[in-house]
Amino acid sequence: MKEKYDVIVVGMGPGAIFMAYEMIKLDKNKRVLLIDQGKRVEDRNCPIEKVGKCVKCKPFCSITSGFSGAGAFSDGKLSLYNKEDDDFYVGGNLHKYIGVEETKKIIDYTDKIYLEFGADNKLEGTEYKEEVAEIKKKAKKQGLTLIDIPIRHLGTEKAHELYKRLEDYLEENNIDMMFETVVEDLIIEENTARGVKVKSVKSKGANIEEIYADNVVIAVGRKGANWLVNMCEEHKIKTEAGVVDIGIRYELSDEVMQKINKYMYEGKFIGRPAPFGDKVRTFCQNPSGFVSSEVYDNNLTLVNGHSYKDRKSKNTNLAILVSHHFNHPFNKPIEYGRNVAKNLNELGNGNVLVQRLGDIYRGKRTWEEELKNNKVEPTLKSAVAGDITFALGYRTMTDILQFIREMDKVVEGFANPENLLYAPEIKFYSNQVVINERFETSVKGLYSIGDGGGMTRGLMMASASGVQMARNLCK
Repeated sequence: MKEKYDVIVVGMGPGAIFMAYEMIKLDKNKRVLLIDQGKRVEDRNCPIEKVGKCVKCKPFCSITSGFSGAGAFSDGKLSLYNKEDDDFYVGGNLHKYIGVEETKKIIDYTDKIYLEFGADNKLEGTEYKEEVAEIKKKAKKQGLTLIDIPIRHLGTEKAHELYKRLEDYLEENNIDMMFETVVEDLIIEENTARGVKVKSVKSKGANIEEIYADNVVIAVGRKGANWLVNMCEEHKIKTEAGVVDIGIRYELSDEVMQKINKYMYEGKFIGRPAPFGDKVRTFCQNPSGFVSSEVYDNNLTLVNGHSYKDRKSKNTNLAILVSHHFNHPFNKPIEYGRNVAKNLNELGNGNVLVQRLGDIYRGKRTWEEELKNNKVEPTLKSAVAGDITFALGYRTMTDILQFIREMDKVVEGFANPENLLYAPEIKFYSNQVVINERFETSVKGLYSIGDGGGMTRGLMMASASGVQMARNLCK
């Protein structure tokens, strides 16, 4: 007889972890299996710290795969909310399915779990209301919106420790986990999910195993967005037009960002610069942080950033992202983003490219010798000096440069010519998976949560979606 579970979860990011946690707390004696292509959190190591460059780990990048997903190697920012807010402005669309007030309650509940497992009690962005209001007013004059919400900062090294405690807790409470296992396909019969087909990454042959369940939850995160697109096409799972965020990682002196770092830790600025009016936003700001690289499918190397609790640099880094929507006749946002990333990688010989802002204005590439003498010292030592304008795209590049000019009027020095632009920074999401209020897709018994399917963006909302998923299944 084939092994059968009550619930199989594809992916082991925050959404899956907190779903499993809540299933334990609800005590419904459900048999739960989590599956991920990566390793246990304690076995996830990035060699770039030792060798000075990305070695493109096989078979999967430890930064993006494994227990806790990309969250284990992020700087671990948990975005909360202001009590007076009547909407959510960051983190995705969970509130559109369960309502604003219910989302607040679940975030409060999820935050307490993080605290229970070792998160810092300190909340960033709550002490300097008058100073933040002044910056917000200044930003508004430039057509920019500043979103200020409380943030709990875990720190990259502390996030590892916290998720290890959660991993141990799940195992101690009989949650089954399969690591280094690829979900080759979903088992769907008569438009009903029956289970998954899996294969060990260590298997050299075609040893496909079928595992059955009453419910299958897709919680793949951005790393699995491409896989999810393929599953939706193959099994005719309904989706809506999606979005891809394309941009750069921007590195500048802590001195320039001193007030933003002190008053808010992370300032979330949103603009719609001329002439295109595209949504451009800052994301994942890391005071005294480090720029990092991560590898996705087919060896695509992308740039990211993180910050530690104890280890510090002299620079702040943040993403500047442009949201691109596609419809008729082209509706393949992930494919578009992958092509941009591929071209940039080729220009960097498989590595992240870095260029000085002043060189872009002068219409020239950046040379390695110029980086050595640059006031802003790059923290990603493996980045290759070059010219990102060859591949980033005119529209995207124009949006970013105009946004930087507008930000400079709010934060003096934001457009310093010695500031650094790393590329590509791309946030992949599947086309928005169509789900109902119980997060069920058009296939009966198949559910979608977290970042990969387009519901959430970020650690806290993804975690909260997992809590709600467990409650939906246990009702």
